[in-house]
Amino acid sequence: MQALYIVIPVLGIFVIAYRYYSAFIAARIMSLDDSRVTPAHSKFDGSNYYPTSRWVLFGHHFSAIAGAGPLIGPVLAAQFGYAPGLIWLVAGVCLAGAVHDFITLWASTRRGGRSLADIARTEIGPVAGTIAAVAVLSILIIALAGLGIAVVNALAESAWSTFTIGATIPIGIAMGFHMFVFRKGNIREATIVGVFLMIFAVLLGRPFANSSAGPYLVLSRHQITAALAMYGFAGSVLPVWMLLTPRGYLSTFMKIGTIVFLAIGVIVVNPTLQAPAFSSFVGGGGPIIPGPLYPFVFITIACGAISGFHSLISSGTTPKMIDKESDIRPIGYGAMLCEGFVGVMALIAATALHPGDYFAINTSASVFQGLGMPAVNLAALQTAVGENVVARPGGAVSLAVGMAQIFSGLPGMRGLMAYWYHFAIMFEALFILTTIDAGTRVGRFLLQEFIGRAWKPFGRPDWLPGSLISTSLMVLGWAYFIWTGSINTIWPMFGIANQLLAAVALAVGTTILINMGRAKYAWVTLAPLCFLSVTTLTAGYMSVRDNFWPMAVGPNPELHVQGYVDSICTSFLMVLCVIILVSAARRWMLVMTGREPVVLELAKA
Repeated sequence: MQALYIVIPVLGIFVIAYRYYSAFIAARIMSLDDSRVTPAHSKFDGSNYYPTSRWVLFGHHFSAIAGAGPLIGPVLAAQFGYAPGLIWLVAGVCLAGAVHDFITLWASTRRGGRSLADIARTEIGPVAGTIAAVAVLSILIIALAGLGIAVVNALAESAWSTFTIGATIPIGIAMGFHMFVFRKGNIREATIVGVFLMIFAVLLGRPFANSSAGPYLVLSRHQITAALAMYGFAGSVLPVWMLLTPRGYLSTFMKIGTIVFLAIGVIVVNPTLQAPAFSSFVGGGGPIIPGPLYPFVFITIACGAISGFHSLISSGTTPKMIDKESDIRPIGYGAMLCEGFVGVMALIAATALHPGDYFAINTSASVFQGLGMPAVNLAALQTAVGENVVARPGGAVSLAVGMAQIFSGLPGMRGLMAYWYHFAIMFEALFILTTIDAGTRVGRFLLQEFIGRAWKPFGRPDWLPGSLISTSLMVLGWAYFIWTGSINTIWPMFGIANQLLAAVALAVGTTILINMGRAKYAWVTLAPLCFLSVTTLTAGYMSVRDNFWPMAVGPNPELHVQGYVDSICTSFLMVLCVIILVSAARRWMLVMTGREPVVLELAKA
C-alpha cells in the first residue's frame, strides 16, 4: 500500500466532517450565540479567566490535548497492521472524539467554565458528581503518567534532545511577557521571534551535546522524571499567560508545521507501507500488546480517535479563555480533527519501517530474538541518526526514526537524518509537555473544587496555599507511576482509564441533551458512548484477567506490587464508571417519562 492513497482520502473525509457534521451539531444542538457573555469576560481575573484570541487559544487547546496519545498509540497499534488503526482513527475522530470535545467545551462554557465532575453533579445527581470527581482525579493521574513516561523514555540519556526541549521553556516565558505585558496584543512579533528561536534550539542542540557542557544534560530516567515534575508544578501554579498559553501556542507552530511538512513528505516520497494490512498478531500474542485486536486496538490507539483527557481540558483551562461562542466550533471540533490527522501520520511513519526494524526498536533484545524476524535497515538507520535506537520500547523512538526516514527521502535532505531524528524527538516531547502542564493545572482545579466543598477557601483558584498544595498532590501522584512503572504496564492502564473517562464525558453530554429536551439528538453522543463503554470495559476485564493479575500472583516477586496496583486501579475505575453510567441512564428515564422536569434553556454563564 502506498501512503499517498491514505493521506488524500483521509483529508477529504475530515474536511467533510468539519463542514457538515460539526455545523449540524453547532446549529441544531448547541445554538451557538456570540451575544452570550462567556466566562472569560464575566469572571475575568487576569490569571485563570482570560479572554484569548481564537487562534492563540486554538494553539493552547491543541497543544494541551495533543499529547503522547496520537503519536504513541498508533505506533504501538501498528503491531496489528496498518488497517485496524487507520479505520478506527478516521471513524473514531469524526463520529466520537471530535463530538466528545465539542460537546464538553460547549457545556462547560455555558456553565461558567465548571469542571466535568461539577457538571455531572448538577446534571445527573450529587452521588454521580462525587463519584465522577474521584474517578476523574484518579484517571487524570494515570493519564498524565501514561503521557509522561513516553517523554521520559525519549529524552533519557540524550543531551541534544534535553537541551532542545529545555530551551522552549524560557522561550515560552519570554513570549508570554511580550504578548501580554510589554507589547500587549502584539502576537505577530512574539510568534516570529519565538519560532526562530525554537528552530535555532534544534540546530544548537548537536554542538551543545558535543561540548564539555553536554554530559550535564545526559540525564537518567529518574532525573528526567524529577525535571518533568518540576516543570508540571510551575506550569500549574504560574498565571496562564506567563507559561502555559504562550508555550502551548509556540508548540502548535511546531506541531502543525511538522505534521503538514510530514504530509508533504509523504506525498512527495510516497513511501510504501512495509507493514501488512493485518498482521499475524490480530488474534493476540503480540510482543508489544499481548491481547487480541478487539478490544485492544481501541485502548491502544486511545487519544488519536477519542480521549477522555480532552474533556478535562475542554472543561478546565479552555472554557475559561473562550472569547465568544463561535470560537467553540473550530477549537472543540476542529482541533480534534487535527489530532486525528496527527495519529494517521504517526501510523504511516511507523508502518513505513520494515516490520523487523519496527519490532527491534519496540521490544527488548530477548523478545525480538524470539520473533525470528530479521532487522533489515536498522544498522544503517542507527548510524544515520547518531543514537542507539535498538530496544527502545514505547513508540517514541520508532516514530522519530520513521519520520526521519521520510524527511531524509526529500530532495537534498539525505545527509540530515540525525537532525531530522532529533527534530522529531523534540516534536514528540513538545506534544507531551504541553499536556503535562495543562493536565496538572486541570487536576489542581478539580482537587481544589472537590476539597472546597468542605472548606470554602481551598476552592478559590486564586488562593495560593490551595494552589500549591493541590498541585503538589497531583504532581506526586503521576510522578510516582512514572518513577516506578514501564511503558508496557502504564500504557494499557492509561488507555483503559482514558477511554473510561471519555465514556463518562459522553454520558454527561447525553444527559445534558436529554435534560434540555433535545432527546431526538441524543444519538450524537449516545451511539459513541455505547460502543466505547462496552469496548473499554471488556478491555479492562481482559487486562486484569490476563495481564495485571498474573503479575501480582506470578513467580517474579519484583512484579507483585505493580501487578496489584494495576489490577486494583483498573478494577476501581471500572466500578466507578459503571456506577456513573447507571446513574445517568436512570436520569434519562426519569426525564423522558416526565418524572423529572426538562430544562429548556441553559443558564447564561
